[in-house]
Parts: sequence; structure tokens; C-alpha cells
Amino acid sequence: MQVEQLSCNIGAELFGVNLAEAIHDAGLFAEIRAQLLKHRVLFLRDQDISRAEHVAFARRFGELEDHPVIGSHPDHPGLVQVYKNPDSPVDRYENSWHTDATWREAPPMGCVLRCVECPPVGGDTMWANMVVAYERLPDDVKAKLEGLRARHSIEATFGAAMPIEKRLALKAQYPDAEHPVVRTHPETGEKVLFVNGFTTHFSNYHTAARVRYGQDFSQGAPELLRYLISQASIPEYQVRWRWKPNSIAIWDNRSTQHYAVMDYPACHRKMERAGIIGEKTY
Repeated sequence: MQVEQLSCNIGAELFGVNLAEAIHDAGLFAEIRAQLLKHRVLFLRDQDISRAEHVAFARRFGELEDHPVIGSHPDHPGLVQVYKNPDSPVDRYENSWHTDATWREAPPMGCVLRCVECPPVGGDTMWANMVVAYERLPDDVKAKLEGLRARHSIEATFGAAMPIEKRLALKAQYPDAEHPVVRTHPETGEKVLFVNGFTTHFSNYHTAARVRYGQDFSQGAPELLRYLISQASIPEYQVRWRWKPNSIAIWDNRSTQHYAVMDYPACHRKMERAGIIGEKTY
């Protein structure tokens, strides 16, 4: 297996690897997992694998999860089909910096995304390293984040355009999750800045140490949250991947954010994603 680093802070492309072989080759899978922890997102070309093989490879990392709004392939639970065609309504869920499903109490550990069909130009995806994003925060900002927690909502994102009854039912099924603003990576021990497009507000900001007057809360808390969310937009923390059919991206959802660039005209774009169940944050 050859590894080519794609940027200084995140991302590597693997060569000489067939992911179908990693399903049964423990040594090869261990190498891939080690590279994932090192580079946070891995890319491969020319992976002409079946849906069953896609699911089987992803399950080497852990059990898969469904998506309550998008759903899964009927024959392959946990394989989410993110399909667009020329008649698809325009959505604005993917072209926002986000970590997948932080509205869950236990967000996904990672994802394996395969391109089935895509436009010849456009529709790239970007990833950002949120470990580096935390490391490079000013010390005074890091001090403000000690013990701070935030809410993440599916209701305010995927549920926002639903009729109110359906939206409230979605929230009842998935109440807003609370996570530390700075989580600890369970395998590496690294500190990760953990707010993103699903984050709505801090849940324990309004304390005597932070708030002198009302505006310290009503204005100070949103301003700090906006500043933290904006860190994923710093190009030095990013890598950008151009899709081709049978390309695959594997990412560590615990330490990254990603952004699907919607710069392409109405067309067919078919992506299939296996999300791996994660653990509660701390």
C-alpha cells in the first residue's frame, strides 16, 4: 500500500489497495485504520466494489446506522443513498461545514462514502481537521471553552422545513443532543473543536464567570459560537477531493468536518454512504 499525503494537515490518497480485500485481510485493514487515525480522511480511486462489499468493509469499523430522514438502501441497512437528479429540489444541508449527525447522543465514529455517478466537473467535497483547529485557537479563547457544552439539533436542520407536527415528532424521537465544545478523541486522546452546522447554542454559558449583564449572554455567546464554527473555513486546515465514479472517501467523523460543494448544474449525482455507529462524547 502506498500513501500520498494531500495537504499539510489532513488527507491522504491510498494506492495499491482493493477495499474488498480488506474485508477479510486483518493486516490490511489494520494498516488502513492506522492511516485513518493519522490523516483523518483517506481517498481511493477505482474501487469497483458491490454494495454488499461496501457495507462489509464499513462494518469492519463497527455496526452501521440508518438516517431517520434520508433512509437506507432497502437491501442494505445502513447504506444511505444521497441521490440527486435534474428534477431534485434544491437543498442546503450538505453545503455547510458539519460533522455528521452530532444531533445524536453518540455521533458516528466515521463514514465510508462511495461515488456511483457524478458530474464531470463540480461537486467536490472538502474536509477540515478540527484537532488542528482547536490546537491553533488563541489561549484566551481556549480558556473560555473549559467545561463549555453545546446543543446540536436535527429539528433545526433536517426538520426545519417539515410541517410542525412532523418536525415535533422528529424532535421527540431525537431530542437535541448535548456535547462538550471540546471533545476528547477516544482513540488518540487529542482535543477536538466540536461545534458545527448542527450546533444551535451553548447550554451552560450563562454563569457568573461569563455574564456581567444580559448582553454578555445574548450577544457574547452567539458571537463566540459563530467564531468557533468559522474555524472549519480556514483553508490551512482543509483538503479538497474531486470525485470520479468508484472513488471512495473514508473519514474519521470524530475529528473532522466536511462540506459538499454544490457548484454543479442540475444533473445526476449519486453517492452512497455507510455511517458507523460511534460512542458518546466526553
